[in-house]
Amino acid sequence: MRDVMYLEQIEQAETLLKPQRIEVLRQLAEPHTCTEVATQLGQTPQRVYYHVKRLVEAGLVDQVSERKVRGIHEGIYQASARSYWLSPRLVGRLGLRKTQDAMSLGYLLNLMEEVQADIAALDRTAPELPSIGVSGEIRVPAELRQQFLTDLQTTLQDLFTRYGGSEGDAFKLAVACYPHGSSK
Repeated sequence: MRDVMYLEQIEQAETLLKPQRIEVLRQLAEPHTCTEVATQLGQTPQRVYYHVKRLVEAGLVDQVSERKVRGIHEGIYQASARSYWLSPRLVGRLGLRKTQDAMSLGYLLNLMEEVQADIAALDRTAPELPSIGVSGEIRVPAELRQQFLTDLQTTLQDLFTRYGGSEGDAFKLAVACYPHGSSK
């Protein structure tokens, strides 16, 4: 089972985004038969099998084994990934997004789409993917906001200068700074 499956095909998204199928998919975090899932969801095995079959066709679920029960072969299925990301490209860009200013929401949205696509393109079968994620909250009074942004830019520029040579492994660094959304 993969950690993440990045969905770029509209057919996969259409298959996934049905409430009944999402429930079936959740049950398939661990290997189960359609009968077992049906029991958990209070559905008929036939109904669950219909949804599992569509999920298998879309590449979202795998048949991991099979067993014989009373002369009938019963498939054992498992979700193909622990989580599924929908590419923003599935909807496409609706209208123009203002991106001229690095301080704009449009710029941040473009950056997040780029980061999502870059992460999805990584070879997750590699035994080691050196990466780091850092998150935190900083409270900056309005009168110090510009100084904070200047300090942040200076610090990042120093890192780019210090480690920006042509030798070694290439890493991409993206920093997002946005309002937290809730006042605590």
